[in-house]
Amino acid sequence: MSTPLTLAASRRPDGTAVLAVTGEIDMSNAPDLEAAVTRSVGDGVLVVDLSAVDYLDSAGLSVMFAHAAQIRVVANPLIAPVLIVSGLTELTTVEGMGPELDEDDL
Repeated sequence: MSTPLTLAASRRPDGTAVLAVTGEIDMSNAPDLEAAVTRSVGDGVLVVDLSAVDYLDSAGLSVMFAHAAQIRVVANPLIAPVLIVSGLTELTTVEGMGPELDEDDL
C-alpha cells in the first residue's frame, strides 16, 4: 500500500515559500504536485521539501525538472540516488542527501 501524498505550503519568517511534500510521488498524483508547485512559485525561489518522501518516480521528477530554475530541493538519502542519476542535482540546489553521497557512490 502506498503512502498518500500530502502537500503543505507555507512561508518562512524571511518570506521564502516552502512546499512540504510527504508520501509517495508517482504518475497518479504528479499533477497535484505540479499544481501545488505552480501555485507556490512566486518571484523568489520555492523550497520543495522532499525530506518525507518515500518514493519518487519519473512523473515526479518531470515536475522537478520543469521548475528547476525556480526551486531548491530538500531531499533525503532514500531518494538522493534518483536525484543524482536523473541529473536534477546539476540543474538546481539539492540539500540533505547525506554527508558523502555523490555519483561515485551509485
